[in-house]
Amino acid sequence: MRIWVDADACPGAIKDILFRAAERTGLRLTLVANHPVAIPRSRNVDFLRVQAGFDVADNEIVRRVRPGDLVVTGDIPLAAEVIEKGCLALSPRGEAYTADTIRARLTMRDFMDTLRASGIHTGGPTPLSARDRKAFADRLDQLLQRHRDAARRGD
Repeated sequence: MRIWVDADACPGAIKDILFRAAERTGLRLTLVANHPVAIPRSRNVDFLRVQAGFDVADNEIVRRVRPGDLVVTGDIPLAAEVIEKGCLALSPRGEAYTADTIRARLTMRDFMDTLRASGIHTGGPTPLSARDRKAFADRLDQLLQRHRDAARRGD
């Protein structure tokens, strides 16, 4: 398993949790963004800078992921694409996107885009809270534990 991060909009607190997880587990963590992102000096953490442009980072993640990888993103279309490739997808708020839930999420996203395009103010996401950070850390730990258990069994 490799962890990929859609780092353009990933909150710093979530990156910090991911940095610690990469060190603790030895898993490779790659942040992908179109602007410089500070990362710790670590053999497990790297940064891939892509050109600026619409969905350039997303497209690069989709191109590079392999089945079983984990992608951290708040981007619903990106989550849908990596799930189709056999990857796990996790939001920065700790929501695990699955094949069973992603279609409903895409539909809601498209509906909200339609509302915004028609001039209706829908507001944005609430600021990341301590509860969100804990939910993310807990869900990440669950996913990493499942990965360790599967590796021990030889799955």
